[in-house]
Amino acid sequence: MAEQKEEKRTLGFWVALSIVIGGVIGSGIFKNPASMAAELQSGFWLIMVWVIAGVVSMFGALTNAEIAGMIPATGGQFMFYKKVFGNFTGFMYGWAAFFVIQSGSAASITYVFSEYTSTLINLPRFDAVTEKSILLHIPYVGDFFPLENFGVKALTIAVIWLLTLINVRGASMGGRVQVLFTGLKLFAMVFIVGMVFGWGGSAHAVSSAITDPIPIEGITLAAFMAAIGGAFWGYDGWNNLTFVAGEVKNPQRNIARALFWGLIVVIAVYVIINLAYLYVLDINSMSKSVLVATDAVATVTGKAVIIVALAIMISTFGASNGTIMSSARIYFAMAREGLFFKSVGKLHPKFETPAISLIWAAVWSSVLVLSGTFDMLTGMLIFVAWIFYALSAVSVIILRVREPKAERPYKVWGYPIIPLIFIAFSLVFLVVTLNNDINDYQAGKTQVVNSVFGLVIVATGIPFYFLFKKSGGESDKIKA
Repeated sequence: MAEQKEEKRTLGFWVALSIVIGGVIGSGIFKNPASMAAELQSGFWLIMVWVIAGVVSMFGALTNAEIAGMIPATGGQFMFYKKVFGNFTGFMYGWAAFFVIQSGSAASITYVFSEYTSTLINLPRFDAVTEKSILLHIPYVGDFFPLENFGVKALTIAVIWLLTLINVRGASMGGRVQVLFTGLKLFAMVFIVGMVFGWGGSAHAVSSAITDPIPIEGITLAAFMAAIGGAFWGYDGWNNLTFVAGEVKNPQRNIARALFWGLIVVIAVYVIINLAYLYVLDINSMSKSVLVATDAVATVTGKAVIIVALAIMISTFGASNGTIMSSARIYFAMAREGLFFKSVGKLHPKFETPAISLIWAAVWSSVLVLSGTFDMLTGMLIFVAWIFYALSAVSVIILRVREPKAERPYKVWGYPIIPLIFIAFSLVFLVVTLNNDINDYQAGKTQVVNSVFGLVIVATGIPFYFLFKKSGGESDKIKA
């Protein structure tokens, strides 16, 4: 058998840091504060939820970094699960990443880019009758209307393919794009905050919002977890770095550093931006907003300035690039291990990138764009993602017991408390989210039971696992 060509380690610390920051800061901070405010009705708890979700995400990232240091290989969590639990669990994660988590993330982030573009350019859409003319119904899951808001969907698909082609031409090119847009998006955040604080608003309004909280007993667990879910979407993407670990220079050192400092920056940015929103919008106004960043600036300037939409477009463009660049490495690694179509594991002969994997991911992301809305996509992917995030923390504990003397360039701080807290929080979040989704669907608030839809897609991978295994996958029992 011909020797497989290996990827080059071309990504330094600053690119790694930009993948973390750029992959996390995307669309959530511009849309989700409105729905979170509606659930909580409290400025204090809105800020607290962003902090809590950030700290929990930090616990998950630092726990994940321990395994990433031990196994600095392209494919990230796929390789972790394969080593700890065997081929089946590794495959199911990779399948979930392809069909739900990562492709759904690229689709939903880019969808927000197109939504904000539509505030500057009148994107075409069909009339109401035509939009509803094609209906796809899945029993116990819900209804889908592919032609709904078609102009936004068409632009979303076009941007996904543009970024895919950029990354096909090289990891270093995709990395340069990532560094550029991460810098631009941080500048955009500073600009939005500066406009809000500089043009008007009330420090007293912020003070009142965060010093006169609704007692925690006044907020239901369902509302609190729904708000946490919105914040988790805002922080999602912290694990993208592990997918390209095989291309990071000095991975044992740079991965942990990039995860830690990247999330510190993101938590600080998110808290400051939410304070800026509260500076000019009361909690009731926030809860009714559709595009809260635009509304915040419009409140102090008298109009929704073009630069705000452009700033958000820059942010989502960079986040989508980071997701697309890193995600394809999962399916590439699966194919190399005999657990996906063999062609996906080939590097481009000229650019030395997983080009076929990138293209497959773009095709499926495009299908997801046509299938639903931003809320459906994010609800589906966050639920499935957190099943596997919890499993990552379980993996750390198992490896500590199974391989106590193994080399660990980085050990998670506070072991085993930090991983156990992360696991417990994840389980509560998953149970409450599933219950909320079912109740919302039964009450007619949503067209789709998002979490169930995600689980159904993941379950379709089970027969495919046995097909891949039969056609050339390695033994399912992986020795420690």
